[in-house]
Formats: sequence, structure tokens, C-alpha cells
Amino acid sequence: MEGYKRLFEHIDENGDGKISALELQLCVHLIGKDILLFEEAEAAIVAHDSDNDGLLDFDDFMRLVEDGGTEEEKERELKEAFRMYEMEGCGCITPESLMRMLHRLGEKRTVDECRGMIARYDINGDGLLNFEEFVIMMRC
Repeated sequence: MEGYKRLFEHIDENGDGKISALELQLCVHLIGKDILLFEEAEAAIVAHDSDNDGLLDFDDFMRLVEDGGTEEEKERELKEAFRMYEMEGCGCITPESLMRMLHRLGEKRTVDECRGMIARYDINGDGLLNFEEFVIMMRC
């Protein structure tokens, strides 16, 4: 959930706690959706907007992220998200690659803080997150 909250805040460029159709269109690839046209972004907002204000709050955003999709699609989306954090081609998320991605999302963390974040889900104790550990983290 924490990862989704950071992603939501990253997409919410103006920091108003809501995602507009334009913000969604510009960043929708980050949640594994294929929206190319502004009209498609508007339609996605209409379909998930619980208070009919034309914007997505965090709960609406979570419904969009979790909307539909087969288990295979969800697995593909998790793999895409994993690759965003992994960045070094080693098949694992290192404390350094986690720190870089968090910085890109606007959250400043030290390597030591990232080591601590990884340690919570590092089942095999190697100091890295493999894909299976990442999936566990994302579902918590």
C-alpha cells in the first residue's frame, strides 16, 4: 500500500490529493495501463470517480489500479513495477536502486533507510529483494 501511495503522490503533480485526467494520461504507464488518448483517461476517471468531481482520490486510484485484470495481467503489472525499481539488470532490487527510484518519486531516503525497508521483506536474508519478495511487499 505504501508503494501505491508514493506512486499516487508522484502522479499527482500539483499535490492537491487528486489525479486529473491529464495527470493520469501522462503517467498511466506507471500503473501498467495503456491509455494513449486524453478521452481514454477521462473515461477511466469517470469509471472510478466515487464522488463525481472529475478527479481520482487515493481510494479511486486504488480501484483503478486493481480494476479487473486476470491474474496474468496482475503478474505482468507487478513485473513492470519490479523492473522500475530493479534498474541494475541483476534481477534484484538493491538498496541503491530502491533509493534512486524513491528519489525519482520525490521521496528522499538514504541507502541505510532503504536497507531497512528491504530487510522487512528480505526472506532469504541476502540484503536484496527478488521478485517473489517484491510481490509479498506490494501485497502487504
